Amino acid sequence: MARPREFDEQDVIAKATDLFRRRGYNATSVRDLGAELRLKQSSLYRAFNDKRTLFLRTLDHYRATESTQAEEQLSAPGPSLEVLREWLIWMISHEAGRGCFVVNTAAELGTTDPEVRQRTEAAFEVTRRTLASLLRRGIRDGDLPAALDVDAAVELLFTTVLGLRVRERAGHDPQRLAAAIDFTIKTLATSAT
Repeated sequence: MARPREFDEQDVIAKATDLFRRRGYNATSVRDLGAELRLKQSSLYRAFNDKRTLFLRTLDHYRATESTQAEEQLSAPGPSLEVLREWLIWMISHEAGRGCFVVNTAAELGTTDPEVRQRTEAAFEVTRRTLASLLRRGIRDGDLPAALDVDAAVELLFTTVLGLRVRERAGHDPQRLAAAIDFTIKTLATSAT
Protein backbone atom coordinates (compact mmCIF):
# COMPACT_ATOMS: atom_id res chain seq x y z
CA MET A 1 0.00 0.00 0.00
CA ALA A 2 1.31 3.44 -0.94
CA ARG A 3 2.04 5.84 1.86
CA PRO A 4 -0.03 9.03 1.91
CA ARG A 5 1.73 12.22 0.88
CA GLU A 6 3.18 14.19 3.73
CA PHE A 7 3.03 17.51 1.93
CA ASP A 8 0.51 19.86 0.36
CA GLU A 9 1.01 19.55 -3.39
CA GLN A 10 -0.26 23.08 -4.15
CA ASP A 11 2.09 24.54 -1.55
CA VAL A 12 5.00 22.64 -3.09
CA ILE A 13 4.07 23.89 -6.57
CA ALA A 14 3.84 27.49 -5.31
CA LYS A 15 7.29 27.25 -3.68
CA ALA A 16 8.77 25.56 -6.74
CA THR A 17 7.30 28.33 -8.90
CA ASP A 18 9.16 30.89 -6.84
CA LEU A 19 12.43 28.97 -7.10
CA PHE A 20 12.17 28.42 -10.87
CA ARG A 21 11.19 32.06 -11.28
CA ARG A 22 14.26 33.27 -9.39
CA ARG A 23 16.77 30.86 -10.87
CA GLY A 24 15.35 29.61 -14.16
CA TYR A 25 14.87 26.05 -15.29
CA ASN A 26 18.43 25.16 -16.24
CA ALA A 27 20.02 26.66 -13.11
CA THR A 28 17.66 24.78 -10.78
CA SER A 29 18.67 21.22 -9.99
CA VAL A 30 16.54 18.51 -8.44
CA ARG A 31 18.78 18.83 -5.39
CA ASP A 32 17.95 22.57 -5.24
CA LEU A 33 14.26 21.75 -5.44
CA GLY A 34 14.54 19.19 -2.67
CA ALA A 35 16.34 21.63 -0.40
CA GLU A 36 13.95 24.51 -1.10
CA LEU A 37 10.83 22.39 -0.79
CA ARG A 38 12.18 20.29 2.10
CA LEU A 39 11.41 17.09 0.23
CA LYS A 40 13.51 14.08 -0.59
CA GLN A 41 14.29 13.58 -4.25
CA SER A 42 12.34 10.31 -4.16
CA SER A 43 9.23 12.19 -2.96
CA LEU A 44 9.60 14.71 -5.76
CA TYR A 45 9.93 11.97 -8.35
CA ARG A 46 6.93 10.07 -6.94
CA ALA A 47 4.75 13.16 -6.95
CA PHE A 48 5.88 14.83 -10.19
CA ASN A 49 7.81 12.18 -12.19
CA ASP A 50 10.66 14.55 -13.09
CA LYS A 51 11.92 18.13 -12.91
CA ARG A 52 10.40 19.08 -16.27
CA THR A 53 6.93 17.89 -15.28
CA LEU A 54 7.14 19.90 -12.06
CA PHE A 55 8.35 22.90 -14.06
CA LEU A 56 5.37 22.69 -16.42
CA ARG A 57 3.06 22.50 -13.41
CA THR A 58 4.70 25.61 -11.93
CA LEU A 59 4.28 27.47 -15.20
CA ASP A 60 0.60 26.52 -15.26
CA HIS A 61 0.26 27.62 -11.63
CA TYR A 62 1.84 30.99 -12.35
CA ARG A 63 -0.36 31.54 -15.38
CA ALA A 64 -3.47 30.66 -13.40
CA THR A 65 -2.63 33.08 -10.61
CA GLU A 66 -0.61 35.98 -12.05
CA SER A 67 -2.30 36.09 -15.47
CA THR A 68 -5.71 36.07 -13.81
CA GLN A 69 -4.63 38.92 -11.56
CA ALA A 70 -3.46 40.94 -14.57
CA GLU A 71 -6.75 40.30 -16.37
CA GLU A 72 -8.68 41.48 -13.31
CA GLN A 73 -6.58 44.63 -13.01
CA LEU A 74 -6.94 45.51 -16.68
CA SER A 75 -10.70 44.94 -16.48
CA ALA A 76 -11.11 47.31 -13.51
CA PRO A 77 -13.59 50.14 -13.86
CA GLY A 78 -12.34 53.62 -14.59
CA PRO A 79 -10.79 55.54 -17.47
CA SER A 80 -8.91 53.05 -19.62
CA LEU A 81 -5.60 54.94 -19.68
CA GLU A 82 -5.62 55.26 -15.89
CA VAL A 83 -6.34 51.54 -15.55
CA LEU A 84 -3.53 50.76 -17.99
CA ARG A 85 -1.04 53.05 -16.23
CA GLU A 86 -1.90 51.67 -12.79
CA TRP A 87 -1.36 48.12 -14.05
CA LEU A 88 1.97 48.96 -15.69
CA ILE A 89 3.22 50.77 -12.59
CA TRP A 90 2.01 47.89 -10.38
CA MET A 91 3.79 45.44 -12.65
CA ILE A 92 7.19 47.10 -12.27
CA SER A 93 6.84 47.69 -8.53
CA HIS A 94 5.13 44.43 -7.51
CA GLU A 95 7.75 42.12 -8.99
CA ALA A 96 10.72 43.45 -6.96
CA GLY A 97 13.47 42.35 -9.35
CA ARG A 98 12.04 38.91 -10.06
CA GLY A 99 10.56 39.72 -13.44
CA CYS A 100 7.72 37.77 -14.96
CA PHE A 101 8.05 33.98 -14.82
CA VAL A 102 6.45 33.65 -18.27
CA VAL A 103 8.79 36.21 -19.84
CA ASN A 104 11.82 34.71 -18.07
CA THR A 105 10.80 31.25 -19.28
CA ALA A 106 10.16 32.39 -22.85
CA ALA A 107 13.63 33.94 -22.94
CA GLU A 108 15.27 30.81 -21.52
CA LEU A 109 13.33 27.97 -23.16
CA GLY A 110 10.80 29.46 -25.58
CA THR A 111 12.43 28.28 -28.78
CA THR A 112 13.69 24.90 -27.57
CA ASP A 113 10.70 23.29 -25.86
CA PRO A 114 7.37 23.09 -27.72
CA GLU A 115 5.29 22.55 -24.56
CA VAL A 116 6.89 25.51 -22.84
CA ARG A 117 6.45 27.63 -25.95
CA GLN A 118 2.76 26.69 -26.14
CA ARG A 119 2.26 27.77 -22.53
CA THR A 120 4.17 31.02 -22.82
CA GLU A 121 2.43 31.95 -26.08
CA ALA A 122 -0.96 31.18 -24.50
CA ALA A 123 -0.13 33.51 -21.61
CA PHE A 124 1.05 36.20 -24.04
CA GLU A 125 -2.17 35.86 -26.03
CA VAL A 126 -4.24 36.41 -22.89
CA THR A 127 -2.31 39.63 -22.28
CA ARG A 128 -2.80 40.77 -25.88
CA ARG A 129 -6.53 39.99 -25.78
CA THR A 130 -6.99 41.80 -22.48
CA LEU A 131 -5.08 44.85 -23.71
CA ALA A 132 -7.19 44.91 -26.90
CA SER A 133 -10.36 44.78 -24.83
CA LEU A 134 -9.16 47.66 -22.66
CA LEU A 135 -8.25 49.76 -25.70
CA ARG A 136 -11.61 49.11 -27.36
CA ARG A 137 -13.30 50.15 -24.13
CA GLY A 138 -11.20 53.32 -24.16
CA ILE A 139 -12.30 54.12 -27.70
CA ARG A 140 -15.94 53.42 -26.83
CA ASP A 141 -15.74 55.62 -23.70
CA GLY A 142 -13.93 58.43 -25.50
CA ASP A 143 -10.66 58.01 -23.56
CA LEU A 144 -8.81 57.14 -26.75
CA PRO A 145 -9.03 58.48 -30.30
CA ALA A 146 -11.63 56.72 -32.45
CA ALA A 147 -9.02 56.29 -35.18
CA LEU A 148 -6.63 54.35 -32.92
CA ASP A 149 -5.29 51.23 -34.67
CA VAL A 150 -6.04 48.77 -31.87
CA ASP A 151 -3.98 45.91 -33.32
CA ALA A 152 -0.87 48.10 -33.72
CA ALA A 153 -1.43 49.65 -30.29
CA VAL A 154 -1.67 46.20 -28.72
CA GLU A 155 1.64 45.20 -30.29
CA LEU A 156 3.26 48.42 -29.05
CA LEU A 157 1.91 47.84 -25.54
CA PHE A 158 2.83 44.17 -25.53
CA THR A 159 6.38 44.96 -26.63
CA THR A 160 6.52 47.68 -23.97
CA VAL A 161 5.30 45.22 -21.32
CA LEU A 162 7.96 42.66 -22.25
CA GLY A 163 10.65 45.34 -22.25
CA LEU A 164 9.51 46.63 -18.87
CA ARG A 165 9.56 43.10 -17.46
CA VAL A 166 13.13 42.52 -18.65
CA ARG A 167 14.31 45.92 -17.44
CA GLU A 168 12.61 45.44 -14.08
CA ARG A 169 14.34 42.07 -13.71
CA ALA A 170 17.66 43.71 -14.59
CA GLY A 171 17.19 46.17 -11.74
CA HIS A 172 16.72 49.31 -13.82
CA ASP A 173 15.63 52.50 -12.06
CA PRO A 174 11.84 52.38 -11.46
CA GLN A 175 11.58 56.12 -12.12
CA ARG A 176 12.99 55.63 -15.62
CA LEU A 177 10.57 52.78 -16.20
CA ALA A 178 7.70 54.97 -14.98
CA ALA A 179 8.81 57.69 -17.42
CA ALA A 180 8.64 55.16 -20.27
CA ILE A 181 5.16 54.13 -19.10
CA ASP A 182 3.98 57.74 -18.99
CA PHE A 183 5.32 58.42 -22.47
CA THR A 184 3.58 55.31 -23.80
CA ILE A 185 0.29 56.40 -22.23
CA LYS A 186 0.70 59.91 -23.67
CA THR A 187 1.44 58.46 -27.11
CA LEU A 188 -1.69 56.33 -26.98
CA ALA A 189 -3.84 59.26 -25.87
CA THR A 190 -2.75 61.41 -28.80
CA SER A 191 -2.48 58.71 -31.47
CA ALA A 192 -4.77 59.19 -34.44
CA THR A 193 -3.31 56.68 -36.88
